[in-house]
Amino acid sequence: MLGRNEMSMHLILGGARSGKSTLATRLAEASGRPVALIVTARADDAEMVARIQRHRTSRPTTWTVIEEPLALGESLRRWVGPDRFVVVDCLTLWLTNLLLDADPTRFQRERQALLEALSQVSGALVLVSNETGLGVVPMGPLSRQFVDESGWLHQDLARMADRVTLMVAGLPMPLKGSPS
Repeated sequence: MLGRNEMSMHLILGGARSGKSTLATRLAEASGRPVALIVTARADDAEMVARIQRHRTSRPTTWTVIEEPLALGESLRRWVGPDRFVVVDCLTLWLTNLLLDADPTRFQRERQALLEALSQVSGALVLVSNETGLGVVPMGPLSRQFVDESGWLHQDLARMADRVTLMVAGLPMPLKGSPS
């Protein structure tokens, strides 16, 4: 178990259906600790409602689930601790929520709050996010901003993380730290 002031952060990146959430679930279950899952999705349409329901039925019922689409830094300060394993799924939905927020300054404030929280909390944490920068430059200013911001966020998080794993076709490819 981690000591009181230790942080273990694992960033898991990959494309859609690459196995990111499956790996995060496996790591959480293997930790032997109580698990808190911070989910960032919003049920804005029927398809997303169905996706959220599939996720609910596939995860252990003993996990504490926190729905936080915007104030992720604040949520991490509350939930990350030395006696708990925390999973955030997923950062790209969180980023989308913020980029579409009515307040155009909220994204930068929440991004900074996330990075500050990560530098101050202690405990075991897995961050799940989609790697969006492997394709062509998207059309449209919002899409380009999304790809830029997610890339910059991933770079900042990868510098902070103890481990970084890229998931491809269900296979973990360690990029930083010991293999999972």
